[in-house]
Amino acid sequence: MQPEKPARLATGIPDLSRTNLAAGTQAFCSAPPVRAKVRAAQPGTMLLTDSSSTKPASSGALLRRLIANKVRPHLSHLIGAAFFMALTAAATGVNAWLMKPAMNGIFSPGNPRLLWLIPAAVVVTAVIKGFASYGQSMLMSYAGQRIIADTQVELFGHLMQADLSWLHRVHSGKLVSNFLFDTTLLRDAVSRALTAMVKDSMTLIFLVAVMFDVDPMMSLAVVFVFPAVAISVRNLGKRSRTGSTATQEETGKLTAILNETFEGARLVKAYGREEYETGRARASVERRLRHIMKMVRARAATSPATEALGGVAVGLAIYYGGWRIAHGQMTPGDFGAFITALLMAYQPMKSLAGLNSVLQEGLAAAQRIFAVLDVAPEIHDRAGAKPLKVEGAEIRFEDVTFAYAPEIPALRGVSLTVQPGRKVALVGPSGAGKSTILNLIPRFFEPGSGRILIDGQDIRQVTIASLRGAIALVSQEATLFDDTVRANILYGRPGAGETEMIAAAEAAAAHEFIVDLPQGYDTLVGENGLKLSGGQRQRLAIARAMLRNAPILLLDEATSALDAEAERKVQTALARLMQGRTTLVIAHRLSTVIDADEIHVIEAGRVVESGRHGELLAHHGVYARLYATQFGAAGLGLPPATLDAAPAQARR
Repeated sequence: MQPEKPARLATGIPDLSRTNLAAGTQAFCSAPPVRAKVRAAQPGTMLLTDSSSTKPASSGALLRRLIANKVRPHLSHLIGAAFFMALTAAATGVNAWLMKPAMNGIFSPGNPRLLWLIPAAVVVTAVIKGFASYGQSMLMSYAGQRIIADTQVELFGHLMQADLSWLHRVHSGKLVSNFLFDTTLLRDAVSRALTAMVKDSMTLIFLVAVMFDVDPMMSLAVVFVFPAVAISVRNLGKRSRTGSTATQEETGKLTAILNETFEGARLVKAYGREEYETGRARASVERRLRHIMKMVRARAATSPATEALGGVAVGLAIYYGGWRIAHGQMTPGDFGAFITALLMAYQPMKSLAGLNSVLQEGLAAAQRIFAVLDVAPEIHDRAGAKPLKVEGAEIRFEDVTFAYAPEIPALRGVSLTVQPGRKVALVGPSGAGKSTILNLIPRFFEPGSGRILIDGQDIRQVTIASLRGAIALVSQEATLFDDTVRANILYGRPGAGETEMIAAAEAAAAHEFIVDLPQGYDTLVGENGLKLSGGQRQRLAIARAMLRNAPILLLDEATSALDAEAERKVQTALARLMQGRTTLVIAHRLSTVIDADEIHVIEAGRVVESGRHGELLAHHGVYARLYATQFGAAGLGLPPATLDAAPAQARR
């Protein structure tokens, strides 16, 4: 049977698993902890496929999408940067050309006026180039950083809307890698690509123009180097993209290991597994290093190819130019301008040679980012959905089925009703389907068949916002954010006033300990509330639910992790919270649901018994065996065989 509770998501820096979920929903979801992608399946099932099956997109398609989605919104800044790049390129070409009149007019007998005109022209050109370089750098930096910021916000917003089932299937380390590292690679690719395509290309064009202006024949003899360099580095770019993809995947795995180990440091030390965890991290680091070195080798290979071919070009130029000067066919000034332009062309040519590697890494990052952005939530508002109208808040399940996968049914024809204002409990062995029933009410999952109605309205026909706005949740693990006590309580209803917030805290028996904290309501609670005790965290969660003031209350093992004293205080607060609300409770401690208006016993995805506590005990069925397991059969007047027949899961 599928476990009801999912494995905790690996959390860390940034803790995406928590920031993506509304307060308390992490413990409220029961998706199986399998890393996979979700593809189309029959309603009520989650068909899983391996994430590695995604085929790489073509470079052309990725480039078009990248330009349309990420580059075009910043076109004004990029056009301004391109103007300054063109100015810089022209200034570079002018600097090379000035060598001709300088050598012919100053160092050889000529016009003495050139002695001050050419230096002045050099200074003016340098000033123009400096200002143009500054403008280009500032505009490109802003555009690049803006692309990162916009992409991160888009990614975060998309993840906030993603189905919880998908979030539980994608390792948080992968999301961290997408969020931090892939966006940086994307920025570098855009910035470097645009700089190379505009600045370096135009600089090369201006310098080649100077070379052809000085001596067309000698220019033809050396420019063959450029296409040769382009061809040699094209294949290296493909290797760089493959290495980048593998590196980022391993980065995600390493991030996950770090998150899990730091979060579980207490367990690691308790079991003396420091060396094991160090070895696990070392293996991941070594794998990542191997992928990085493949990428480094591909990048580095462009340099010797460029150096060698560039050396051939310069050698030919010196030989041919020297021969022409010796035969009176070329002046030293012409040769000086030509060789200066050729040497200046080396740097932009080298940048263009390395462009393909950077671009391929950026395209690999873009593919991973777009893969996340392309995952559309399967649970969304249907056409014509209307706001939920809550009158009594009756909840009704009509022959509901659900499966996490076709071969793993979780619910099999569940029918039950929670009357308005009543407290109804779900009990049963682990894996029976109790948490799955709760998950279906806020539409975290969709049933395969059957209907779920609130006050006669099919929850699939109402808006998700209105449905979830009518529900408050208190779960076993009280999810708190690394913020103030005030912010965590107001998370239930951000617009509430100070008086309402304090009243909610008082009703949750939390106000007394809050005012004793160093900064009272402005005290930071730490990551997931680690600065507070378990009972204090749970009472803050109850205060948050109190403030929400929703007509439907879902309690998922709200006190199972507390000691007796903390449980007593929390139970008192819960009793106040449940007054006048339709409440559905999951509990393994049967003592907490003895007073329930109705108890449904869930076993193997079915409702096998229903009734009040006394009726179910008198029936001597599954509930009686569960109760006998916890409290002893003798006190119930049950035969000893009853305890022996209790389900194995219930005795754990």
